[in-house]
Amino acid sequence: MDEGEKRIKQEDCSEDKLGAGILTLTNKRLAFDKTNARIMDFSKRFGDTVLDISLDKITKTWKEGLLMKKVCFTAKTEEGEQTFKFGVFNTKSWVKIIDQTISENKNQ
Repeated sequence: MDEGEKRIKQEDCSEDKLGAGILTLTNKRLAFDKTNARIMDFSKRFGDTVLDISLDKITKTWKEGLLMKKVCFTAKTEEGEQTFKFGVFNTKSWVKIIDQTISENKNQ
């Protein structure tokens, strides 16, 4: 993490295209790190950071799904606008805290 960056929320989850990993929200960005798990010794290790988006690039956040609930966001990337969908436990909480952190980031 950068200097002055604070972790706000983190959860083990899965993204539709990227697979299993850990979603992390800081006061500056949203990041998704792939994880490698081994069943033999129940270990889990952080892998590569496959998604690192600053909060000012996020254009929309929402939640969707009835049984398989997901927190979703659209962001401007080098490849154009992309949508990401993460299966987290409390989608309402994630959307609320992401929106709140983005608005606080704009006011600074």
